[in-house]
Amino acid sequence: MGRQGVFIGDRAAGRDNHFNLIRMVAASGVLVSHAYPIALGPDAVQPLQIWLQGIALGTVCVYVFFAISGFFIAKSFDRSPSLGRFLRARVLRLYPALAVVLALTVLVAGLFLTTAPAATFRAAVPDYMLRNLSLFRLQYDLPGVFETNPYGPPINGSLWTLIHEAMCYAGVFLAGVLGLLRAKRPLALLLAGFVILRYLAPSLPLPGKLLAFLDLAFPFAIGTAFYVWRDRVPLRLSLALGLAALAALSHPTPLFHMVFALALTYWVFLIGLARAPRLLAYNRLGDYSYGTYIYAFPMQQLMAFWGVTLPLANMALAFPATLALAMLSWHLIEKPALALVRRPDRQERRT
Repeated sequence: MGRQGVFIGDRAAGRDNHFNLIRMVAASGVLVSHAYPIALGPDAVQPLQIWLQGIALGTVCVYVFFAISGFFIAKSFDRSPSLGRFLRARVLRLYPALAVVLALTVLVAGLFLTTAPAATFRAAVPDYMLRNLSLFRLQYDLPGVFETNPYGPPINGSLWTLIHEAMCYAGVFLAGVLGLLRAKRPLALLLAGFVILRYLAPSLPLPGKLLAFLDLAFPFAIGTAFYVWRDRVPLRLSLALGLAALAALSHPTPLFHMVFALALTYWVFLIGLARAPRLLAYNRLGDYSYGTYIYAFPMQQLMAFWGVTLPLANMALAFPATLALAMLSWHLIEKPALALVRRPDRQERRT
């Protein structure tokens, strides 16, 4: 008896999807969420935080990023003609735009914002650049910059998720090299072990960074599983509603965060692969989500520095400037960098 209904694999083969738009909405949601602590101070309550057991709107949006990444990073490895191209794609997607935003931050802060002596500021620049490019030991502030802001001196608080994204990339790379992306039974056992670890993690004496990684890696793992079993995962509104109901029922329990992440991820793929031809026009614009994500926080801090201490005003003033920078980042930095991925490496030329 053949399959019945529509499955993820039936619609995920080409590029006719709405994931660019969903990522952009998610990046904008992070900006909205951050407007509250940036304008009012670090203790401000962000949207959704009260109703979702402490999960703020910004966290929901980051879950969306990681869920989509899990699917497409697994797809990228599975279809890449060489390991070199896969690694090159990951580096060129992450680093050129990051290097530019860090360089612009240093330039603008050094010329117009810092109240510290020039020598003190210059001495801090190498550490700021190198530590943030390494992703492992981030440096959020520069001398004399944003020190009187309600949120304090952090210049780009959004960068903390990038190391977790890179670690998830490494996990897919390792699983792919070991052949687990095509060995479904061992992969299922590995994912089951990860689910158990994620459930037990809050009660274990684990460092905060590891807890944060497990939290973000969970939707990434779901996205990866959706790719591996794409021909088994159906796209049904009834299933999405059932998962939403299950998340609501689990709200008082320790399972809520995990069930919520699963339901959210499923809804993302149901919407991302929906038949909505008019929305596909957005794909012609470009992918502005990464630029929006890495430029929003410094622009919002700049607005707060200029005295904009109302969340809605912070959103309204920071978003246009952030979008302009994101568009420039895509067309001048990110898109040209990604074009380099298509160049064959030595392994491909030998093949």
